[in-house]
Amino acid sequence: MPASEDIKFMRRCIDLAAGAEGNTYPNPLVGSVIVSQGRITGEGFHVRAGEAHAERVAVNSVISRGLPEDSVLYTNLEPCVHHGKTPPCTDLIIETGIKRIVAGTIDTSDRVGGRGVAALRNAGCEVITGVLEEECRWLNRRFFTFHEKKRPYVILKWAESADSFLDVERDIYNGRRRPTWITGKPERVLVHRWRAAEQSVLVGAGTLRADDSLLNVRDWAGNDPLKLILSSSGRLDKDSGIFHTGGSVTVFTHDPEAAGGYPAVIVPLERGLSSAVQILSHLHDSGIQSLFIEGGAEVLGMFISGGLWDEARIFHGRAMFGKGIPAPEIKGKVISRREFSASSLEIILNEAETPAAGSGRMD
Repeated sequence: MPASEDIKFMRRCIDLAAGAEGNTYPNPLVGSVIVSQGRITGEGFHVRAGEAHAERVAVNSVISRGLPEDSVLYTNLEPCVHHGKTPPCTDLIIETGIKRIVAGTIDTSDRVGGRGVAALRNAGCEVITGVLEEECRWLNRRFFTFHEKKRPYVILKWAESADSFLDVERDIYNGRRRPTWITGKPERVLVHRWRAAEQSVLVGAGTLRADDSLLNVRDWAGNDPLKLILSSSGRLDKDSGIFHTGGSVTVFTHDPEAAGGYPAVIVPLERGLSSAVQILSHLHDSGIQSLFIEGGAEVLGMFISGGLWDEARIFHGRAMFGKGIPAPEIKGKVISRREFSASSLEIILNEAETPAAGSGRMD
């Protein structure tokens, strides 16, 4: 059973790490604190790939004042042992003389996989692992899913009316219409925050035609995700806003010749094979750790029926549509509910697929 002091300082590591959400890909989210006589003397977190790792930032924050002999280093993820854009954190820790290290969870990627802990123990350090492990794995669920399941972490998002319709009936081929909003402004700001946290976002061609989806981050400060379109026919409108708002666009299609000429990367899909599996395989091979799926019904249903999802974020509106496009049916563990003036938000986990079925802050 972890000591209460270890739990307290591990929570601080998690809070620090979470501040860089969406900015560290392909690296995980890591925070670190250094403690002496029960007090934090230094701390830091990994801000973005290519910059100093959390342990180095924490050490540098205290080293100029002198590092007490009884210092303990806390980190939510096992320190790295490999040379990348920065030196191994294990070497730094050993050089400082810190003798006690508390890590929230083991890094299960091929480049680390317990070797960081082994290196520290071989150097005579006491290493404690498994402190708030579920919370630490939840924080880096995208990272763990990518390395353990060899696919991106998949988040589904949709809004449905009070009587379970995604949209009213409409002919999406006879000119565009403004979206039928089920949610209010606060929910839409939240969705933009979610986009900024993910590496890629996917919609089907039908949703693109109906709503002229831009799939960028406008109501939040953050990076635009890689924009993905699934179009079996490959026939899209070159005037769609998604092609003219900057950033990279990828089109997955069974007819790459029809999709030629768009300002996008065209990825051919094989007929007879699951499009969802092919998309996830392509993204994994491209180093993409997370996929945010915003519709439409067929695309959502394809990932749900294949069990290829980890998290669903569903807004339930107050209005009744009477008829329209039915919302997908999904089952899982409800971990969060939140009320807005125009809707309620429900977060569901696919327990069979999610690395750590813990609770997370979705606001």
